[in-house]
Amino acid sequence: MRCLNLSFAIACALALPATALAAPAGDATDLDQVVVTANRTAVSVNDLLTPVDVLDRADIERSQARDLNDLLRGRAGITLANQGGPGKLTTLFLRGSESDHVLVLVDGIRIGSPTSGLAALQDLPLELIDRIEIVRGPRSSLYGADAIGGVIQVFTRRERQGFAPRVHAGGGSNGTVEFGTGFGGRSGGSWFGADYSFRKTQGINACRGAGFPVFAGCFTDEPDRDGYESHALSLRGGIEFNEQWSIEGQALRVEGQNEYDGSFGNYSETIQQVIGGKLIWKPSERINVQLSAGRNVDASDNYDLLPRAFPTGTIFDRPLSYFRTDRDSATLQADFNLFDGHVLSAGFDWLRDRVNSDTSYDEIERDNKAGFVQYQGRFGNQSFEASVRRDDNEQFGGHTTGGAAWGLNFADNWRVTVGYGTAFKAPTFNELYFPFFGNANLKPEESKTWEVGLAYRGDNFNARIDGFDTRVEELITFDSAINLPNNIERARMRGAEIGIDTTFAQWTLAASASWLDTENRVGFFRGNDLPRRAKHSARIDLDRAFGKFRVGVTAVGYGSRYDDVANSARVGGYGTMDLRAEYAISDALSLQARVANVFDREYETVSYYNQPGREWFVTLRYAPKP
Repeated sequence: MRCLNLSFAIACALALPATALAAPAGDATDLDQVVVTANRTAVSVNDLLTPVDVLDRADIERSQARDLNDLLRGRAGITLANQGGPGKLTTLFLRGSESDHVLVLVDGIRIGSPTSGLAALQDLPLELIDRIEIVRGPRSSLYGADAIGGVIQVFTRRERQGFAPRVHAGGGSNGTVEFGTGFGGRSGGSWFGADYSFRKTQGINACRGAGFPVFAGCFTDEPDRDGYESHALSLRGGIEFNEQWSIEGQALRVEGQNEYDGSFGNYSETIQQVIGGKLIWKPSERINVQLSAGRNVDASDNYDLLPRAFPTGTIFDRPLSYFRTDRDSATLQADFNLFDGHVLSAGFDWLRDRVNSDTSYDEIERDNKAGFVQYQGRFGNQSFEASVRRDDNEQFGGHTTGGAAWGLNFADNWRVTVGYGTAFKAPTFNELYFPFFGNANLKPEESKTWEVGLAYRGDNFNARIDGFDTRVEELITFDSAINLPNNIERARMRGAEIGIDTTFAQWTLAASASWLDTENRVGFFRGNDLPRRAKHSARIDLDRAFGKFRVGVTAVGYGSRYDDVANSARVGGYGTMDLRAEYAISDALSLQARVANVFDREYETVSYYNQPGREWFVTLRYAPKP
């Protein structure tokens, strides 16, 4: 897996001047006005009946965030747990659901490890991301397994018009350096693009020791820096043959080298790869048919010591363990605009998970087939949507989920919404088939959610408040009666989220706050909070431009949380503040500077695992407009 030369070679090629394209025949579709993740169709934000947050490329660059953990922290409904800084394992809890109860998509392709159930968010480079859509609430009736807490979809860079190269370079605290280059453009009915991103940091000491008792923290004491390095490449392109037919494809590959503190290994080499394509047929203005397919590869080689410190071919150069999972998927979907304001969608999904590891799983492959139907309709000032899906899984058999929502517009700019949905989570390969630990008789975890929302949308002021109540049954946990995992847990998550976006006195304000109450509802720990979920969280982003100069501040706060089911290990709450500035040297060249955690706050999101203190970073960007 240590084969980064190819990435470097391609990166050098991308940095070379490219031939300019002819002027485009027309602008690309403006995705800023619609969301495609919530309903699997393009829907205006104003017409959605479920809460969604959208972060576009402008938001990402303005925030000067260094990774997804940095960008998403504090946002409505999101709690993050990071084990020691950049590149380290990062788990995301959405609306209090489990970290594997969130479906993650990249360009429509399902990603994540079928063995652990987690998506490697820490390895997705921000510089290759064009847009992120965060859907809060159950979506299994459209997407199937995992979408209990919601769906997060990441869209890689997209070309909208003309030809545009781009380059950025930066450096800062903890020996961090970044570099990226790429280009993209459109010509007539075709478009293409390529981007490369490099990041390297010496990191911080990930874990502060084994703690007491001995089986706590990272089980070892290694007071050293734990670095991270990644090389990422994104390729995409498409052709519009005519008004009816078009085809597009994309590929993303990220190779990482990660140092960490652990008693079993302290260095890993990882690969995240997503390849997909789509064929689109529009026989008329009212019919749209899409056939798409893709593959996600999640791989990791784990070593006891840095292999580069020893000669190739020695025992130290061999991994202690390796995991590779392939997730193949395909979808056929048809959308019918029956008449204005009424859309009927129907589709078929196929998914195959495959495991390749030095661990001898009892089973290494399973298939899932599913069909779904959705109706969306508007009746005057009222909106309604309903969906149902049937999954047929090779391991646990059939499972049916459904969802419905209703909305009412009133008093010009107000809307009230009510929704209900069921969802489920399929057991992972570790839970099912891990040697001497798996239980092949496990059933899916199931949930039921009620939610209500009130939204106001004005010319320069938008606000939304949402409340939800989710109950999960058949939760999988270790059963001491059989010494295996079993469906014996139940839990309840309820809470509220508020979001505000406004402009005043030339300042732009985006603020969100969340309240969460979780409860274990069975067994010895009945009544306890679920671990690693903060009860309260908030985020404020405030920005203003003064001619060519722009300044901004981000404040993030989290309440306390517990790190274990017994609620004996309390992790304290914290608040941080980041300052940033940007100067436009010219229309194409800009200089950015940021100081994160200005007050050098010491805090943890997972017990015993450190978080970075005060850090600075400077970036120079060159991106001429097409």
